[in-house]
Amino acid sequence: MGDTTGTRHLVLLHGMGATGEVWLPWAPLLERRWPGRWLAPDLAGHGWSPPLSGYSFAGLAQRLVEGLGPVTERFGPRDRLVLLGHSLGGVVALALAARQRGLPVDAVVGLGIKVVWSPAELAARPVTWFASRDEAARRYLRVSGLAGLFAPDHPVVDAGLRREDGRWRLAMDPAAFAVGEPRLPALLAATDVPVLLARGELDPMVSDAQLKEFGVPVATLPGLGHNAHVEDPAAVLALLDAYL
Repeated sequence: MGDTTGTRHLVLLHGMGATGEVWLPWAPLLERRWPGRWLAPDLAGHGWSPPLSGYSFAGLAQRLVEGLGPVTERFGPRDRLVLLGHSLGGVVALALAARQRGLPVDAVVGLGIKVVWSPAELAARPVTWFASRDEAARRYLRVSGLAGLFAPDHPVVDAGLRREDGRWRLAMDPAAFAVGEPRLPALLAATDVPVLLARGELDPMVSDAQLKEFGVPVATLPGLGHNAHVEDPAAVLALLDAYL
């Protein structure tokens, strides 16, 4: 892999409650516009990725390091990673880019990172069981913030559900909600790579003013909400134009 100038490979990290499948609608766009490989893994405790015994951003990042190892081992000397993470995935991307990890990261884009949390939002929750797929699908769409963006029978929703003994649950370990409040100043201080924080203009979970407190570039995407990467993939991919 790689050439004299190196190839940039894109790692797409989903938000809390979602799975890597949420990026599948990007596939045609990336085939046209992204020159390197792209990967959209499940974070630990989501989709098909096994749970952690306890959740932290460092722990979520370490699980990804283990998965990325076989990929980066095949890199050429100039090949690099670009990390684009949504919400929880944006925080994990920053943890991945920490200088101590030594990964060949070129840049991080964090989209829709919620920076202010209440204790209730960060509490672990029990597994909830549903009698029907439809009930589970509707809960999945609410938990992942994707309600109104995908129909309940969409394949992206299938990836977020599991059937066991005739009952349905979300394909997520609810203990992951207790991951903790992201400490963005410390995460930003621990990395040497360029970071862009972005949000949809209509995202109720984080404001421009909150993001601008961190002293890194901030981009606001007009007319988009918290799941801007689902609402308008091209607009979010354009944030990476400098790395195409």
